[in-house]
Amino acid sequence: MTSRLPAWDTAVGTVLTQCLTGAVLVAAAATLTSSGVSANLGSIGEISNALTPLLGEGVGRLVFSVGVLGASMVAAIVCSLALAWGVGEVAGYRRSLEYRPFEAKWFYGVYAACVVGAAALVWFVPELVWLNIAAQVLNAFLLPLVIGFLVALAVKALPEPLRLRGFYLWVLIGISVIVIAVGLFGGVSGLL
Repeated sequence: MTSRLPAWDTAVGTVLTQCLTGAVLVAAAATLTSSGVSANLGSIGEISNALTPLLGEGVGRLVFSVGVLGASMVAAIVCSLALAWGVGEVAGYRRSLEYRPFEAKWFYGVYAACVVGAAALVWFVPELVWLNIAAQVLNAFLLPLVIGFLVALAVKALPEPLRLRGFYLWVLIGISVIVIAVGLFGGVSGLL
């Protein structure tokens, strides 16, 4: 039996992460503007060097490294768990962190394979900035599929009283089409 978190936990977490993202962007913009660094940041080293002048060389690199390590660990955990859960949903095996590893071998196996595969990809690709851009372009091209499935689930899979219909459904579809169009435009223009 799986426990369910209240919806307010998700809302608070969502708002908090967006506020943190905004704070990091504002801090980076202020740092880059005050240090007079050009906007051509093509590698992790250049980004690190651009963010370190205000804190000093050693502390700046340490703070930048801890930030990158923390962000990459969160991304690795969230993405790999989401994939392991999704595969488990489709394949019908136990798919929750509430089970011990030997009770849900496939779930933890898929999770571990994702983490190891992602680590190997990052280890062997020499241009991490290029890898990040390529991942975002891939996200833009997969966006129609993801949003399409989410809308289909909201129309067909939710309990009858909660299913989307009528004006709200058409507003959601309209907004989804706009978001997909902007994402595809950005993805295509990023390749050119």
